[in-house]
Amino acid sequence: MRFIKVASQAFRIRLTRIAQGIRRIIGAPDYERYLAHVLKCHPTESPLSREAFARDALARRYNQPGNRCC
Repeated sequence: MRFIKVASQAFRIRLTRIAQGIRRIIGAPDYERYLAHVLKCHPTESPLSREAFARDALARRYNQPGNRCC
């Protein structure tokens, strides 16, 4: 039974890493990576909520001149 639990945890970790890699490739924002960065590099600042982070990521992506093809 313990083997199944360990294998399941290992599978979940690999799946999470694959998902993170895909997000980086397609340019999707990664909230967990952002949280780790804020906690490590800016410990005195409070991180954005998940919703605020998503809004900020979209604004940075689409509100800059020259960032769109059309």
